[in-house]
Amino acid sequence: MNRTPRLRPARRTILGLGAAGIAAAALSHQALADTLNDQELRADLAAPGELWVPSSRLQQNTVLQSFTVDERRGHLYALQVVQGGLRLAGEARTYSHAERVLRGDLCLNRLTLKGRMTGSMYLRGFGHGTAMGMQETVNGPRLWTEWDAHPASGYGRGICRLPFRNGTVLSARSPGLTTFRPVPGSTSNCATLDLGHDRLLLRYRLKSRPRFRVFSLSELQAGSFRPLADFAQPSAHPGPPFQGMALHGEYAYQLLGSAYGPTNPVGARGNARLYRIHWRTGRTVLQIRETTALELYPREPEGLAVSSRRGTRLCMGFTHGNRQDRQFSLYRKPIT
Repeated sequence: MNRTPRLRPARRTILGLGAAGIAAAALSHQALADTLNDQELRADLAAPGELWVPSSRLQQNTVLQSFTVDERRGHLYALQVVQGGLRLAGEARTYSHAERVLRGDLCLNRLTLKGRMTGSMYLRGFGHGTAMGMQETVNGPRLWTEWDAHPASGYGRGICRLPFRNGTVLSARSPGLTTFRPVPGSTSNCATLDLGHDRLLLRYRLKSRPRFRVFSLSELQAGSFRPLADFAQPSAHPGPPFQGMALHGEYAYQLLGSAYGPTNPVGARGNARLYRIHWRTGRTVLQIRETTALELYPREPEGLAVSSRRGTRLCMGFTHGNRQDRQFSLYRKPIT
């Protein structure tokens, strides 16, 4: 009686199948972990932020534009456009607020982390104050802002690094500035930093199109403007106005939105949107309706920053109060 021989798989084949199974299982577990992490992150970002710095005021009666944090010294720095009717040292006359916007004249405020004013200075011809960053140097903290306002828009054509000097007035041509033009011919330049990863995030407009670039901070300071990445700003057209950005690790964050009004009613819970963007690919990985501080009025989102003390957190600003009593409050939520 003939019998079909029972074939036994070779030991190498068995080991190969076992390794493949282990690898597949590992990939499956990693995919599950990534999914759970994404879900947890989405839940953290979608939840309203906790109040951090309540109802504070700046030097001028105009709104907060952006802010950054010096956690080592307990300082908060904030930018705003100079109010109308003010005459600064060296000026022949006063200017209206509309003129200050077009000139790119800013007030740089320094506050405690509880929102108490400790000083201010003025930056004439710098820009709109859309974003900023703080860098620790051997000579103390240095602030990064937009610089060299375009006369047709009031937005910066470059970026700069400067020390805070209480009570001083700087112009775009003042000595002591370290200036950069990373994208020649561009406008609407603004920058923020990720010091833990030696990176700078630049937002700019070229041919009227808003884009982002990520640079090595040390290389940029050495004069090399070779970007690590360059990508179009997500949801730029059409969409709510751009209000702030931040950078941490592999991700950039942007905040869009406008104040409550006829086209953005309180009952609709506002139009603020928060984006998490993988900067190496330019792909938006999370987009949520921002529900922080819905009770404020008129609740205009203004500014993003990253706080690293006691856990990495994304900090965001909202302005409120009437024109005679401008205030801002800062909130924060975990991002890792």
